[in-house]
Amino acid sequence: MSTKIHQLVDGQGRPLVIALTPGQSGDSPMLKPLLSHLAVKRMGPGRPRTRPDAVLGDKAYSSRAIRTELRSRGVRAVIPQPSDQIAHRKRRGSAGGRPPAFDATTYKGRNVIERSFNDHKQWRGLATRYDKLAAVYRGGVVLRAITIWLRE
Repeated sequence: MSTKIHQLVDGQGRPLVIALTPGQSGDSPMLKPLLSHLAVKRMGPGRPRTRPDAVLGDKAYSSRAIRTELRSRGVRAVIPQPSDQIAHRKRRGSAGGRPPAFDATTYKGRNVIERSFNDHKQWRGLATRYDKLAAVYRGGVVLRAITIWLRE
């Protein structure tokens, strides 16, 4: 009954990629599979876009592995550092290196992601959560994503 929804959304809060995991699993290991499934078709000819301009994530996504992955893909990471990582870097002194770049103005747009999750959770088909199988629940999540896209 504890299933987590992971998604990538565009700047309007419309879901682009959706995945489900068991509730006890972490958020950050799912970023790489989500990014690998990202493909946004272009209006005209050409390959679909597979690389976002930036990834806005909360402190759970602040790890060296995620930042390295995003850097290798050429994606800007807008992820704040948790206080324990800041303290650890400062404790190491000059060997701790520079803090990662963080754009606070861009990070203010992360509320779009939270509103998208709330939109999913408020939908009656998901709020009541009567289904027991993850495949059926994912079908409800995808159906809600379709209704969000149809509003546009």
